[in-house]
Amino acid sequence: MTTESTVKRVAAIDCGTNSVRLLVADVSEASGVTDVTRQMRIVRLGEGVDRTGRLSPEAIERTRVALADYAGDIARAGVDAARMVATSASRDAENAADFQAMVFDTLGFAPEVITGDEEARLSFAGAVRGLAAEPPFLVVDIGGGSTEFVVGSEGVDAALSVDIGCVRMTERHLRSDPPTPAQIAAAEADITAAVERALAAVDGGRARTLVGLAGSVTTVAALALGLPEYDPKRIHRARISAADVAKVTADLLGKTAEQRLANPVMHPGRADVIGAGALILRIIVERSGADSVIASESDILDGIALSLT
Repeated sequence: MTTESTVKRVAAIDCGTNSVRLLVADVSEASGVTDVTRQMRIVRLGEGVDRTGRLSPEAIERTRVALADYAGDIARAGVDAARMVATSASRDAENAADFQAMVFDTLGFAPEVITGDEEARLSFAGAVRGLAAEPPFLVVDIGGGSTEFVVGSEGVDAALSVDIGCVRMTERHLRSDPPTPAQIAAAEADITAAVERALAAVDGGRARTLVGLAGSVTTVAALALGLPEYDPKRIHRARISAADVAKVTADLLGKTAEQRLANPVMHPGRADVIGAGALILRIIVERSGADSVIASESDILDGIALSLT
């Protein structure tokens, strides 16, 4: 609903390799993004894409079911504008056209299969607005199939997307439950090479503040904080030390998915891939030279919402 005070109600959907998320928000220049509803479904759209190069019919159907529910929420909210972006899995898949047709049939508008560079810029915009920390910022968005690296202060100076993500690294390397030392070493080598290349490309060494986005980061933060349940308000902009990131990562990699699920902060759809996500975060912290990372619940969804104003 649009009012005379220039508040605009928008719907933003982010469809990644692991999850599909919805944000309905009231957005204005003065107050930024005010949530009406924020939801997340683990659909594992990118399951098997690293191996087969295609989206499976089952993964597309899981995503369709989630989007059908979101379509109802959007209609009831009376939004002025809506935008859906699709990221790593749908960029990589040979049959992306099947996915795009499903989205159009379900939502009534087409998804935008954005580049890694655009994904990075939207994530940066969502993460740093109103952040009281010292720039330049290095913003890292650890997804299921890719991780975005962005450096900037008020705007983006450099950005790069690399094909390391919690689902991709789990499927490629961490196949045992729990993973073996040899599997972890192989994942570390793969991730380290990609992280070093990304940090060099964006000049990550000049950043003064590291900001981490998405479920792997916020789950590591919740575990480091010892929360009795997942609490976005306590996680948002919490500063987690490098030592605590390393400790949580080692603990996660030493457990089975079932053991990880015993912790109440763990989303059931993340338990099997969180070890790889935490490992990516640990290596980014180490290789960037940061002594801590700020976890942010504001991310690409907020950037999409801001883009609609």
